[in-house]
Amino acid sequence: MSALLEITALVKRFPQGRRGLLGRRAHVHALAGVGLAIERGEALGLVGESGSGKSTVARTLVGLERPDAGSIRFDGIELTTLSARGWRAMRPRIQLVFQDPYAALDPRRTVGQTIEEPLAVQRTAKPRERRLRVLMLLDAVGLAPRHANLYPHEFSGGQRQRVGIARALALEPELVVCDEPVSALDVSIQAQILRLLSELRERFSLTYLFIAHDLAAVRALCPRVAVMYCGRIVEEGPAPELFRHPRHPYTQALLAAVPIPDPEREARRIRPAVLGEPPNPLHPPTGCAFHPRCPFAAEVGLERCAGERPELVPVGETRVACHGASATPATDGGPSAP
Repeated sequence: MSALLEITALVKRFPQGRRGLLGRRAHVHALAGVGLAIERGEALGLVGESGSGKSTVARTLVGLERPDAGSIRFDGIELTTLSARGWRAMRPRIQLVFQDPYAALDPRRTVGQTIEEPLAVQRTAKPRERRLRVLMLLDAVGLAPRHANLYPHEFSGGQRQRVGIARALALEPELVVCDEPVSALDVSIQAQILRLLSELRERFSLTYLFIAHDLAAVRALCPRVAVMYCGRIVEEGPAPELFRHPRHPYTQALLAAVPIPDPEREARRIRPAVLGEPPNPLHPPTGCAFHPRCPFAAEVGLERCAGERPELVPVGETRVACHGASATPATDGGPSAP
């Protein structure tokens, strides 16, 4: 396989209000040097708590936000320098499934019109061919032809998300960015949508960037996982190894927060001590962003953790951005893994 998507040192800051009349404008540091690679046909899971920068990665990939620095190469094409005309030609190849299936659909358009719209905008087919493709897409996502004439408010949440997926597939994309597509759905419906995404990936040879904070959803769909914290990737590797033996203390804390449906085992669990609160994105910590909360910073050397930003380095089967990762044994994440 060859890398379809390569992200290098991606930086994005959002300006805030000035401090006083002549004060400097503050910036929210959303992305602080993100690096990722996704192989063609792969499903990569991107996880992290709210505010870690996951959705900003998604928006930069599809051209909704322009990064301040860094590189995004899709099939050898640099996306960060594309003009509006260049993005118009690129849109059929990269599509986005939004988090909120209701807000993402125009309430004044029928489902058939919504799915057909990308085909009309790109002028890829004649009207009759477009309507036939709409019916094919509805069938592919588990909806009936009669649903084409209904409006979004007439659907359940899971059905609306199926419509959003059908619209994303209308132009036969190569890469589909799924921005927390199941977080707004009931648990039983989540399982159905995950199963559908897996089937569609095989059927249409899709590549996924699957963004979520639900570790169970990521584990069900993605063979490889990357963990984000404060705008950076802190751990990345095969899902079985990362969930079984997490090495970064933040990954360990994420897995430890997942409850076990066995009261006795849950009572015996030892959770890593994570201190304090997530950092202020207006004033991110120097060095390792996790060091103010890290239980191992004192052992590794607080001065080094606070002054030197760790890079992703191979440790076992994973890559970890932690000064103490090679010295600190991996925890047994088995019981706490989703």
